[in-house]
Amino acid sequence: MEHRHLDPLVTRSRRLAGAGAVVRRRLLVAVPVLLATSIGMFALGAASPIDPAKQYAGAAAFTTSEENLAQIRANWGVDDPLPVQYLRWIGNLVQGDLGWSTSRHEPVASVLAARAGWTLLLIGVALALVLAGSLLLGSLAAYRRGGLFDRALRTAAYAVQSMPVFWLGLAAIAVFALALGWLPAGGLTDVAATGTSWSDVAWHLILPVGVLAVSQAPWFVLFVRDAVAESLRDDHVLAARARGLPGRIVLFGHALRTALLPFLTLVGTHLPELVGGAVLVETVFSLPGLGAVTVAAALGSDFPLLAAITLVTTAVVLAANLATDLAYAAADPRVRLDD
Repeated sequence: MEHRHLDPLVTRSRRLAGAGAVVRRRLLVAVPVLLATSIGMFALGAASPIDPAKQYAGAAAFTTSEENLAQIRANWGVDDPLPVQYLRWIGNLVQGDLGWSTSRHEPVASVLAARAGWTLLLIGVALALVLAGSLLLGSLAAYRRGGLFDRALRTAAYAVQSMPVFWLGLAAIAVFALALGWLPAGGLTDVAATGTSWSDVAWHLILPVGVLAVSQAPWFVLFVRDAVAESLRDDHVLAARARGLPGRIVLFGHALRTALLPFLTLVGTHLPELVGGAVLVETVFSLPGLGAVTVAAALGSDFPLLAAITLVTTAVVLAANLATDLAYAAADPRVRLDD
């Protein structure tokens, strides 16, 4: 009896210790990855032929004296050796100073604070729709494998998979905003709005969220369809069928549960593509998220803002991959965390 009470506690303690070890190992890996990413950004910025002082001055650069441009470069330290610039940037970053955005003319931290929430909202809602839709549609297609619904779903998935996300966005605007007039073509609120209400924001996000979700759905739908179709041939699923359980219980209670574990891994590895799709969707629909300012920063050679966004995006992807691995281990007790 004593062992029956102690064993679960010991197992839970070992798994928590294993999870702690995984977090520590991932943090040790994340530091060099973030450093390599930032060094790569600095190398690309140094290789750019664009003069940041002239880019900052804009049209005034044609009338500004060389002495003024040289003074701007000296104030920013852009003529210093690259290692000096990098170490200065790292030092400021450690102190919480992300630099000054030359395209937005405000601190980089303020740009990120004002924009990141809208991007997270877009990605979060789109990801929730993709996960729910792909699990339902993929499971139904696997259960009716080879049928009309399965063939139609696979054809649509392969067709959407070949369409660039910006093309999907423009097509959605042409159909649902311009031709039918059902939804707004862009922005976060109506032009005449004097404030920001959640109902107005939700109304304007329907089209961009739908486009982002549809653009990412084929990967998940096809994966769930194949994984569930495979698990329908497992012994425990066949036994459930032999016991006469209803089809929906066999499908969602047995086959889908078996297919969920590798699905978690797919979600983690697909997050970078979801973030990249969000950048394009925000640009097409003129949403005030990080995607729009990223494009503006790239066009304006706003290196401090580009470096900060790249670093933050890399950190978010690393954290999401860690969360996926921990969720996988929590869902399957057979996975060892202390290896």
